[in-house]
Amino acid sequence: MTPFMLAVQSLLDGEEAPAPATEPAAPRSVAVATDEQVIIRSLAEQLVSEANAILREHGEVFSLVDDSESGELAFTVGFADRRARIRTAMSGRDAVAELIIAGERDQDPKRLAGEEELRALLLSLLTAPAYH
Repeated sequence: MTPFMLAVQSLLDGEEAPAPATEPAAPRSVAVATDEQVIIRSLAEQLVSEANAILREHGEVFSLVDDSESGELAFTVGFADRRARIRTAMSGRDAVAELIIAGERDQDPKRLAGEEELRALLLSLLTAPAYH
């Protein structure tokens, strides 16, 4: 089992999930921002696969959907009724990466503080209260 699979199992056994570290969303060059988006998307696929190997025995599994629109690269990760969307919107030579968590009312756009925070984001989706 991988370290992430062990972390998923620990949550199922009652441990608390870490909160992902975020930082304010700020413009970056298109090249830097799109490279980061591709890296995070690739890591998301790996982590979702690992988590689902453990979760499948318990019923509900993660979903991973590419949902880019014009002028952006984006994907959404979901578990049960909880969703987090990571998008990079491009305009001219600049791009802004943003984390959007369904059900949160954050006025200031934010992004993950680094690709390693994706692990914490996924774990937090596993244990977050259901949205109503």
